[in-house]
Amino acid sequence: MELQLASFITAGILIVIGLYGTFFVDNVLKKIIALSALGNGVNLTLIAIGYTGGIVPIKAPEMEFALFSTLASYPLPQALVLTNIVIEASMLAIMLGLSIVFYKKYKTLKSSEILKED
Repeated sequence: MELQLASFITAGILIVIGLYGTFFVDNVLKKIIALSALGNGVNLTLIAIGYTGGIVPIKAPEMEFALFSTLASYPLPQALVLTNIVIEASMLAIMLGLSIVFYKKYKTLKSSEILKED
């Protein structure tokens, strides 16, 4: 199996697991884990789109520019994924902090109990 196809299949599985956990699981921590899996699936999709089977997009001094431009992978998806990883890490920290606050206030992490009207 080709590496890019395997990456797309794995990304699809991660996205489906993330969507299922986000919409159908009642526990807040499990929803956070599912959102993390969803983000990792999106990151893997972006990397798989940018993969062309080429070399790392860093030009060596002895390499001709014409050869480098035909062999190098597309660097924009890599930059987007690095940015997305930083954003996901900060969002994960905020969501975990909110889950601690929810647990202290409601004594449970069930979203149906937390969202219940008083």
